[in-house]
Amino acid sequence: MSSYYGNYDAVNTMHDEELLKHFQNGIGCRVFILSPSFPFMFIGEILSIVEDALEIFVETTHFAQLENRTWVMHIDNIEVFYIERPGEPRIPELNDLQ
Repeated sequence: MSSYYGNYDAVNTMHDEELLKHFQNGIGCRVFILSPSFPFMFIGEILSIVEDALEIFVETTHFAQLENRTWVMHIDNIEVFYIERPGEPRIPELNDLQ
């Protein structure tokens, strides 16, 4: 039983490291993030990685009062994400949907 959990811990650590690398390669790019906790959705630019958290300049979220400011989000609190890369589909601006 302990060997199973030992392997699980190693895989989980490797997963977290690779996820951080993926976000680090996205610094300067726009990102769409869904979170299981309020305010649930963020669209903005990845500014930096601080240990195991993202620093994001949030352009859009559910409430205008929370926009146009920098947020720090722990990667464990990210449920779904998409990083906009050159040549890939764009994250729409809210006014693109009108």
